[in-house]
Amino acid sequence: MLAASLLFACMGVCVKLASSAHSAAEIVFWRSLLSFLFIYAYARSRGLSLTTPHWRFQLQRAVSGLLSLMLYFYGIVMLPLATAVTLNYTSPLFLALFLVVLAGHRPPLMLWLSLGLGFVGVILLLHPVFSGDQWLAGALALGSGVLAGLAYYNVKELGALGESEWRTVLYFSGLSTVGAGLWLLVSGEGLGAFTLRGGVPTLQLLGVGGFATLAQLAMTRAYKRGRTFLSASLAYSTVVFASLFGAVLWDETIAAEGWLAILLIAASGLLASRYSRAPTRPAATP
Repeated sequence: MLAASLLFACMGVCVKLASSAHSAAEIVFWRSLLSFLFIYAYARSRGLSLTTPHWRFQLQRAVSGLLSLMLYFYGIVMLPLATAVTLNYTSPLFLALFLVVLAGHRPPLMLWLSLGLGFVGVILLLHPVFSGDQWLAGALALGSGVLAGLAYYNVKELGALGESEWRTVLYFSGLSTVGAGLWLLVSGEGLGAFTLRGGVPTLQLLGVGGFATLAQLAMTRAYKRGRTFLSASLAYSTVVFASLFGAVLWDETIAAEGWLAILLIAASGLLASRYSRAPTRPAATP
């Protein structure tokens, strides 16, 4: 999950660079299409089957992930960036709730504390604010966190069923390509948006797609093979990596409370590592 967080932050750097020449809809489309093509080429080169017996979970994961992505980008447009990111990063908390409600997990109190501590760190680092007339945009951005939590729950379930990481990423990328393509058509950006422009803009989009693919594979494996609450807590580290990239590449200043926030997020991961070693207890059956 730490590798996934670093790769997602690298993807964010490429998104920031690509945003000077491409709209949000274009970036989502090319991120999804390139990821699909990378995984498809890998599967074909190794003679792997593309069909899945777990199509229902795959569909739920893909739809919830795509809707979360679209609401997240809507939040970025309508809200201050820090607010949109913070609301999206409620996903580990909602994942924990889905595990309790849908799967009957009963994690110890310290695991809940670790997730809450990490989220407090995110708030301190990003300083989210929004005005009273932005409540609807805020609610929709929060919906991106809810749906991302649901997507990660389905990733966990697919892993428990033995589904391969690459196939889960393939189905998600494929459906996201279709959804983002429709978004482009509705937005009226023209057919030129479906054409790579060459040069640096194309390299930036390749970076978005490449880092997104590797990050999705690493994240999917983390939820499949690792301890879920530990993975959810470590997901907050994406914000830390992104902040450090901002300081190095764009001279963005990290204030004293920002470093405190980074320590809180690190403490969240350490707590989750310590208390996730004991397996969570399933709910008692009547």
